[in-house]
Amino acid sequence: MGISGATVLTWSHNISSSLGLAPRFSTPEGRRFKVWCSSDETQKENRMIISVTGATGFIGKRLVERLHAENHRVHVLTRSKSKAEQIFPAKDFPGIKIADESEWKECIHGSTGVVNLAGMPISTRWSSEIKKEIKESRIRVTSKVVECINSAPDDIRPKVLVSATAVGYYGTSETKVFDEQSPSGKDYLAEVCREWESTAHKVNGDVRLALIRIGVVLGKDGGALAKMVPLFMVFAGGPLGSGKQWFSWIHLDDIVNLVYEALSNPSYKGVINGTAPNPVRLAELCEQLGNVVGRPSWLPVPDFALKAVLGEGASVVLEGQKVLPAKAKELGFPFKYRYVKDALKAILS
Repeated sequence: MGISGATVLTWSHNISSSLGLAPRFSTPEGRRFKVWCSSDETQKENRMIISVTGATGFIGKRLVERLHAENHRVHVLTRSKSKAEQIFPAKDFPGIKIADESEWKECIHGSTGVVNLAGMPISTRWSSEIKKEIKESRIRVTSKVVECINSAPDDIRPKVLVSATAVGYYGTSETKVFDEQSPSGKDYLAEVCREWESTAHKVNGDVRLALIRIGVVLGKDGGALAKMVPLFMVFAGGPLGSGKQWFSWIHLDDIVNLVYEALSNPSYKGVINGTAPNPVRLAELCEQLGNVVGRPSWLPVPDFALKAVLGEGASVVLEGQKVLPAKAKELGFPFKYRYVKDALKAILS
């Protein structure tokens, strides 16, 4: 009696599935081959449960969107439930849990991993009170996250904590080059980053800790670029300040991908610089920006104009540092945007 190829495929698949084996198929000519089939069980095994602080911010929002799109369970840890519910409406983000502070511990216990992005923005006018809040907002939330992780029984403790910090850790310089092995600077932002990281290091030793020192994030509708472009346009597209400052940047997509990789890849641990491989001087950034938006680059934006918008926070842009992502390159992280010209085109075109 003849057996058709379709019959062989069906029978083999049924037997293999019941045994949990990869099905082996035969063709009518007798050639044999294997087909690996994904199943709902496999997808469930790969599904993460991630708790995120700072989820309503520039980076956090995009990260939550990415996690949700890939069917991971997300807990948005927030201090403003109403704001989070506006940003992540249930009709667009079914299954996302939005939790106020009283629920953080419950959410963190049983999570696969935690991402800590919370902190008051530094690109604002600084006063002594604001500077105190910039530091305390980071220390307070990080301390709470660490406390919640450490209090979890072993079987429901998160396996990984990805905690943001910043390239401000290195201080500023027009001549030095910084990587993950470089010492900390001596200015205010370096002090903030040291205490921020020190707090994260108090997490249980069994939890993999990845500290992402983030550069200036470039993306649509937020971040430094949203504040720089209007100034740039008003002053005919010239450099900001002297133009000699280093600008260590990263595209929003790349920083989100880096955080995502740190959640899922056990090789990502310790300090990792979240910057693109090719930092630029600010004059080059402005020239490329001018080319993209069709503005001449001849009239510099004076320091006072930037300080009028950012206050003392303008130091992040006006002083700068050259930071290289040595660890990310060593790990083989695939940067989508390696050059600022390509990043700006993608954002502004």
